[in-house]
Amino acid sequence: MPKGYLFGEIEITDAAGYDEYRKRVPDVIAAYGGRYLVRGGDARPLDGDMPQRRFVILEFDSPERASEFYHSAAYQAILPLRLGASRGFLCCLTGVPS
Repeated sequence: MPKGYLFGEIEITDAAGYDEYRKRVPDVIAAYGGRYLVRGGDARPLDGDMPQRRFVILEFDSPERASEFYHSAAYQAILPLRLGASRGFLCCLTGVPS
């Protein structure tokens, strides 16, 4: 079964508000079996124009599990912290079968 990934590209607009989200989200991610592959990262552009944003990649056992995490009551309770303190997007990706 392919893994599920959440990929986010985020521009922080309120550092204090985002810090509160950053403190609370790891426990929710772990509760759904997720783990960080990239959190912030040290982005080194190789070509093209790269926005000054924060990158996040989370890995889950399946795309369904990633979706369960996102739609969970626990994550939905803290999601307004991220949305109120940043701009950007989050998407779910399906990995290639191994």
